[in-house]
Amino acid sequence: MIKYTICFLKRQSRFLMLNRLHPPIMGLWNGVGGKLEPDEAPLSGVLREVLEETGIPLKSAAYKGMVTWAIDGASHGGMHAFIAEVPDDFDIKTPVLIDEGILDWRELEWILHPENAGVPENLPFFLPDMLAGDDCFHYHFCYSNGTITSHEKTPLSEAILQSS
Repeated sequence: MIKYTICFLKRQSRFLMLNRLHPPIMGLWNGVGGKLEPDEAPLSGVLREVLEETGIPLKSAAYKGMVTWAIDGASHGGMHAFIAEVPDDFDIKTPVLIDEGILDWRELEWILHPENAGVPENLPFFLPDMLAGDDCFHYHFCYSNGTITSHEKTPLSEAILQSS
């Protein structure tokens, strides 16, 4: 069972990213999200997390799939991934320090730059696909000694999507 959510908040070509103050991925820029509460649906959880961390009252977010990972051969974790447009009438002054880290806008070109060591290593493998279309995928990453050793992208079936 996947216990976490992540949302990439978009406005034109920029994304509101979080530079995390705490592990995991401390010091890296990533989307906003967090742990699902017991019996909470992924969409409800991500909308709650976005509101708690940014103050942005989203009405919806587009489900884009799941990102899971295994470390040294053992299943380790996963998150439901979403993309959402920040409402034009919502103004957030950045950079801003919150409990989880620093929120600031980043251009997509910067996020996906091949020499960018400031984002999670797996982000460039799944974010472009999530932005490109309506299909949902399961992205699975295997790590050894902190480095991606392999990754797979599998389409999610309707049955999986309806149970998410």
